[in-house]
Amino acid sequence: MRIELAMLIRHLCSDHTLTALEAELDVRLLNRTTRRIALTDEGRGYLDSCRQILGALAEAEGRLAARHEAPSGRLVVTAPVLFGQLHVAPAVTRFLQAHPAVSCRLVLSDSVVNLWEEGIDVGIRISPLEDSTLVAQTVGAIRRVVVASPSWLAAHGTPAHPRDLTGQNCIRSRGGGLTHWRFREAGREIAVPVDGNLEVNHSLTAVEACAAGLGFGCFLSYQVAAYLADGRLVRVLAAFEGPARPVSIVYPHAHLLPSRTRAFVEWMKRELAAVPML
Repeated sequence: MRIELAMLIRHLCSDHTLTALEAELDVRLLNRTTRRIALTDEGRGYLDSCRQILGALAEAEGRLAARHEAPSGRLVVTAPVLFGQLHVAPAVTRFLQAHPAVSCRLVLSDSVVNLWEEGIDVGIRISPLEDSTLVAQTVGAIRRVVVASPSWLAAHGTPAHPRDLTGQNCIRSRGGGLTHWRFREAGREIAVPVDGNLEVNHSLTAVEACAAGLGFGCFLSYQVAAYLADGRLVRVLAAFEGPARPVSIVYPHAHLLPSRTRAFVEWMKRELAAVPML
């Protein structure tokens, strides 16, 4: 490709071809005298356009070449704490085993960090993307769900409506809501006051207490997926759940991502596609 381009450029530089090009475009590209040759305004604009085209071609070739480079260098990744512990960290471990020339710093935080300011290459987000300077690839969706153990439901009954939770023992966590749990009915949001004898600041602790039969719990669906699958917890009030939240891989806009970042994004897309979320 580069040899053909070089031959084409040399061909266009011949006086005969330049004259033919000017005739075809119906514009003078060069001012020629016996002493010097200079670009006209039209010629300068044409040259700039050609440079842009050649630059885009070089970038496309570079992007393809980057796909064949062995990923190497430092990668900084962020994810929510529990989702990161359950799904992102194991995937990062497997990625590093497959690409030993890459090193990674994994930042687990439930705060939404600024990727640009914190020097982060890739983030996993569980929320709609609001920052237009980021690229987002959605890999799944989750909901907030209410669950209880089979023994609790056998002893206290299954609620038919969110208001049936009033007076029930509800295990509260900061992620699920400390004073109110939110639902959706007839297209509008409703908030139901909840109370109980356990309040925790870590979701997994609340999940374990709920599975032990202490009361109802409100969690993100991925947090209780394994418990629902093996019957330790039962999902209730599904008809009143709010809209799903996207799970996305996000990264800053870049004309040419490093091969390690591109490889990691593709790796995480495959890994997270297999994660039970809803």
